[in-house]
Amino acid sequence: MKERLDKFLSSQTALSRKEAQKAIKEKRALLNGAVIRAADTKVDTEADTVSLDGQPLTYQQYVYYMMDKPEGVVSATKDRDERTVLDLLPPGLYRDGLFPAGRLDKDTTGLLLITDDGDFAHRMLSPKKHVKKRYIATLDREPEDSIIAAFEAGIVLGDGTVCKSGRAELLGGCRVAVTISEGKYHQVKRMFASLGYHVEALRRVRIGNLSLDAGSQPGDIRVLTAEEAAKVFG
Repeated sequence: MKERLDKFLSSQTALSRKEAQKAIKEKRALLNGAVIRAADTKVDTEADTVSLDGQPLTYQQYVYYMMDKPEGVVSATKDRDERTVLDLLPPGLYRDGLFPAGRLDKDTTGLLLITDDGDFAHRMLSPKKHVKKRYIATLDREPEDSIIAAFEAGIVLGDGTVCKSGRAELLGGCRVAVTISEGKYHQVKRMFASLGYHVEALRRVRIGNLSLDAGSQPGDIRVLTAEEAAKVFG
């Protein structure tokens, strides 16, 4: 695949497109060992070698990051008033085109995938794929055993929407593990609300067969291999 040098630099580094063009003008970028001054010079991503400031760049078509999203951050690429999950990325991980694959509410913590692979995100979020998500909910009071059957039967939300069958596991105290394959707006909170409970805290711990790392803490971020990311599909 061939693409412009400035686009290549902005996709493989933390530089913006304008910053990449500036770096090229400043002779900081080399293509096959030679200084290149034209930002529109084509790079063969499979055959050419590119370096920036003396550091060779290994081409990655797509990247996948696992974030343990903290509370108080919105799942968006930009927001005028709030910090976004992309604002939490260290400079060395940021590159153009990144976005959160799906979303978690501002006050929900846990597993969130960030990528620039649109096809991956589309498949993961497609209702046809039935990708399951597991959450740990902390309720305002200890739940009754009857919620297990209610989730299996499919809960009817306050607006009449019928949710698909899910799974609830009582973890002791006020904590419940919930597994669902849908992603309706505030779904887990609304499901519990329809049963008379208020969700005090919500944390996503798994998507498909991809789980948060043991000991993961809100704010943690790490790079996933393509093979690890594919675990979301089972």
